[in-house]
Amino acid sequence: MAAINDLIKQVTDPELRNRLQKEVDKLSKQKKFGIVFEEHLPEGTRLYDLKVKKGSNVVLKKSPSNLDIYKVISINNEVASCVRKSDNSVVNFGIDELVSVAEFGDPIYPYLKPIDSICNAPDKSLWHTLIEADNYHALQLLEYLYPGKVDCIYIDPPYNTGNRDWKYNNDYIDSNDAYRHSKWLSMMKKRLVLAKKLLNPQESMLIVAIDDKEYTRLGMLLEEIFSGCKITMISSVINPEGKAKKGGTDFSRVDEYIYFVQIGSASILPEKRDEENAPFVWEMFRRHSRANGRGMHGVGACGPNQFYPIYVDKVTNRIVDIGKPIMEGVDRFSVPDKPGCVTVFPVRDDGTEMNWGALRDEALDRLSKGYMKVTSYNPNKPQPYAISYLTGGTIKKIESGEAVIEGYDERGGIKGYFPSGKPKMPTTHWNKQTHKATTYGTLLLNSIIGHQRFDYPKSLYAVEDCLRIFVGNKPDALILDFFAGSGTTLHAVNLLNAEDGGNRRCIIVTNNEVSEAEQKTLTSKGYRPGDDEWEEIGIARYVTWPRTVCSIKGCNIDGKPLKGDYITDTPLPLHMENGFESNAIYFKLGFLDKTEISLGMRFIEILPLLWMKSGAIGECPHMDKDDNSKMLILPENKFAVLLDENYFSEFANKLSGDKLIETVYLLTDYEVNYRSMASSLNVKNTVQLYRDYLDNFRINHGRD
Repeated sequence: MAAINDLIKQVTDPELRNRLQKEVDKLSKQKKFGIVFEEHLPEGTRLYDLKVKKGSNVVLKKSPSNLDIYKVISINNEVASCVRKSDNSVVNFGIDELVSVAEFGDPIYPYLKPIDSICNAPDKSLWHTLIEADNYHALQLLEYLYPGKVDCIYIDPPYNTGNRDWKYNNDYIDSNDAYRHSKWLSMMKKRLVLAKKLLNPQESMLIVAIDDKEYTRLGMLLEEIFSGCKITMISSVINPEGKAKKGGTDFSRVDEYIYFVQIGSASILPEKRDEENAPFVWEMFRRHSRANGRGMHGVGACGPNQFYPIYVDKVTNRIVDIGKPIMEGVDRFSVPDKPGCVTVFPVRDDGTEMNWGALRDEALDRLSKGYMKVTSYNPNKPQPYAISYLTGGTIKKIESGEAVIEGYDERGGIKGYFPSGKPKMPTTHWNKQTHKATTYGTLLLNSIIGHQRFDYPKSLYAVEDCLRIFVGNKPDALILDFFAGSGTTLHAVNLLNAEDGGNRRCIIVTNNEVSEAEQKTLTSKGYRPGDDEWEEIGIARYVTWPRTVCSIKGCNIDGKPLKGDYITDTPLPLHMENGFESNAIYFKLGFLDKTEISLGMRFIEILPLLWMKSGAIGECPHMDKDDNSKMLILPENKFAVLLDENYFSEFANKLSGDKLIETVYLLTDYEVNYRSMASSLNVKNTVQLYRDYLDNFRINHGRD
């Protein structure tokens, strides 16, 4: 397309040129740049909480798919007469065989049903959250709760390997796709688009682990969705011995890949520090690459303003002045010398003229602060004096107070050192013993839950290192993992908090699928999704939550203390048996009837959402069904709710003396009443119920 535009510019007839340009512009709008694949719509969503009634869209509970949909036309004696949407045939089913389903685009309204909780730090307000749900719906829920508020997302999505040991789909290949990667890419795109809405646009990080099956396509997808962001892929050794592939005739895989997407001003932190009392490192001020030679005009070239004379005193060997740039074509030997000085230009040993590493004004500024000096002298070289300087990163550390300054040396350069060592930035290849997935992933998990129920969990320390790179200096960060798997990310956040006293909060999301083999066994015994026998062996309840509880308590599922210490750099060891001073709650995502919400019949179910929206501070509150309270004032949770606007005066009086309340929910159907009440309250945030919920909390809102 670019070549065509260049050719159009050569057309001399203005009218013809304009007509051609308009037609090409139309074509360009039809051209998709970037990765091309077949889009897939999500299947319908089962609504186990909604009663099957006349007019409901339903599917059979025993059906593995949500695409074979029926519409209920009548119900008599617990038998539903249904029309099959695909062929309009009429079929009868027992009510207990059916479950309501929402098709793509239908509005459905979520709630969070508390399943369990662990409180190992009753004096702390920090609570982590596990949400059992399809992560697409959970992301839509979180889009309302935390838009632009998440600091870091770490995900380890299915690798599309074809492995079906878990129905936690690691096989996204559709036999109808012309391109075998389409279904996986479609799945990932829909979730990454929602994830982008959650991340703080000013400063946040997305971290995605992947293997060789999809890493190239994932990279292109990230470039497309996060255009303009800095994206770096690193390799990480997770199996030093190598894992043989099927057939045994291919390379044995030892590593995986991790993408870091830096959003806004996000930057990575040093991985570790070198030796203590590390001196400043002086870099050569002359540019190295021939691409930065004088007169070069290619990509990355310096331009004409970085070729100028530096004057060095012959006696003191100190820089005394910096001259103005000389233009291309001007012979450097025509520049006059200063009395008592040697005129120095950036010239390689072979005589090639180069450029200095900064513009003249910046060089003068560094010289005045002692950040530039002469480091050696050789009269036989075209550039007799070697000029060195401190890089911007070192200067930033010095000026932030991290260095000890000892004065200036005989050539005017600043003297000092870093007492804690020089910061060392992470490399793009990680080969750390602690990242070995077998030892610090599989064996660690098995020691906690007592069985190998989840294949290939990540090393706890590999995930912690990924998080530390960005949130290591953010003690109050909000971290999300919506492919939680065995729950390694929450475990890593607790460990990171224990090491540095942080208060980082973690939300993890996983479904509760069973393996394909278990599904067949359960089905043969007459069990269906939703039955206790089915649900209790799903991944969320059998792996993710037990690991969360046990790691916090410091014991395995049998109640025996965990053995060993965590691998950390802390002065005192962190014994696994001591657990973590942390709290967590386990929710299951469910769906409500819009009419019942509008009539105020489901506030009890909505209350946990209000708690999360307010920051998930303190233990999640609850109400009994026979509780007729007109208001809730919850300073320990930092929010309050007015359930009957007739009691607003009393409500406002109680709030006036409570400085802890930051968010207030006002239940009223009338906008004018809401605005009047909100304007008279001196609180940080106000929200109108249930209008806010119904208008903005649709789980399908924003689908594309």
